[in-house]
Amino acid sequence: MIIFVILPAVGLANAAATLVGQNLGAGKPDRAERSVWTAGFLNAALLGLAGLFFVVFPDIVVAAFTADPQVSGYARDCLRIVGYGYAFYGLGMVMESSFNGAGDTWTPTYLNFLIFWVFEIPLAYVLANYYGFGPQGVFWAITLAFSMLAVVAALVFKRGKWKLKAV
Repeated sequence: MIIFVILPAVGLANAAATLVGQNLGAGKPDRAERSVWTAGFLNAALLGLAGLFFVVFPDIVVAAFTADPQVSGYARDCLRIVGYGYAFYGLGMVMESSFNGAGDTWTPTYLNFLIFWVFEIPLAYVLANYYGFGPQGVFWAITLAFSMLAVVAALVFKRGKWKLKAV
């Protein structure tokens, strides 16, 4: 369900990347930047609503897939915890895709490596095993990593070096 709900947001992020490439190619970096912020906030709002649904009504979603009480408990926790970060996921997807649209493939590569491999995986392990969170620690690591990705990608995007790429 988590991925299914994210799929339209991925489409919007890809559209934003296309807008970046077209506008940079047309020599209009300001319009490219405006397109990204507009798409980013729209994506954040749409995924934020989906996340709110997961936080408030996880039982409805879980009941469609299982009646097992143990599985249902983990699924509800996962939907709630991951749902808290959905607005950030929406913004982060657009920000990252915008670098690709500008022809800058290294920035998202570095961001993904640092945030998911260096930060998220160790954090999930530590929260689950050393702080006693168990599976919820893994869910929190996912939410924190995607939220961090959104913030860092937005800060790097704001610096504007992507506007200097030749498209």
